Amino acid sequence: MKIAVIDLGTNTFNLLIRELPEGKVLFNDKLSVRLGDGGLNENRISEASFERGIRSLKTHVETCRKWEADEIYAFATSAVRSASNGQDFIKAAWEQTGIRINLIDGDQEAELIHLGVQQALELVPENALIMDIGGGSTEFIIANNQEVHWKRSYLLGSSRLMQKFQPSDPIKPSEADELKEYFEQELEELFEAARKHPVRYLIGSSGSFDTLAAMTAHRFQSPEVLEGQTTYTFDMYEYRVISKLMLESDFEQRLHTPGMIPMRADLIVLACVQIDFILNRLGIRAMKLSTYALKEGVLVTLQNKSHTWQKSSL
Repeated sequence: MKIAVIDLGTNTFNLLIRELPEGKVLFNDKLSVRLGDGGLNENRISEASFERGIRSLKTHVETCRKWEADEIYAFATSAVRSASNGQDFIKAAWEQTGIRINLIDGDQEAELIHLGVQQALELVPENALIMDIGGGSTEFIIANNQEVHWKRSYLLGSSRLMQKFQPSDPIKPSEADELKEYFEQELEELFEAARKHPVRYLIGSSGSFDTLAAMTAHRFQSPEVLEGQTTYTFDMYEYRVISKLMLESDFEQRLHTPGMIPMRADLIVLACVQIDFILNRLGIRAMKLSTYALKEGVLVTLQNKSHTWQKSSL
């Protein structure tokens, strides 16, 4: 059976089509949508973003039709759940594309990310902090190979931060410090959880971490080291070099950095500030990438029948 999962994120709409139960990937790609542009912190999807979102969803539906997907599962996250017109978007999606959207809360999003990460790499007895930086929210999960100790979603996505703080380009050190002060205030529950359940390493599971891994591989190894891999272990010195480069570069310089995913060139700065803050604040000395996250987590729930999601068919 061919299963399609669409993750309607704040920045990108991601589509994964897999053959189940074999697990063969038939299609995996994303569209830059920027659903949160122009209204994220006003809790509204702007008219232009609304239209762009529906248009992008139609593109993904056509891809599902081309691949003859038997079932389609679509999920909306931060931009839609926090928007006053989020239900209007869900209604328009159904009327114009025939897709039923599952609107999930932050806890469900964190749970699905955790399930996805477990498919990409093996957790160990030591606690990991899983971090997924989206456009509208950032999810944090403290877990090991036995259990999830704690999870929470925060309104700290890179697009949301960009619209709220509007930093210079390149970002000024004083602006980065202002962001760090904001994180210090907002993340007190995370720090408390980390005191109870000390974490030994960070697992990053979003497009920002994919981009950082690609730039690190291009500069210090070779792009081939990432091909066909579901995980990547960062050398922390190499990561720091790339992060510093991102913070000191302007948009054009970042755009032309080998390994940069173009749609990430503006928001990668906010991601680096947030990652650096977490590493330093929690004293974390090791970091891995998981190329799997929410979509792969959804597939786990379908295989073990642990959730009942709304589905669509063409």
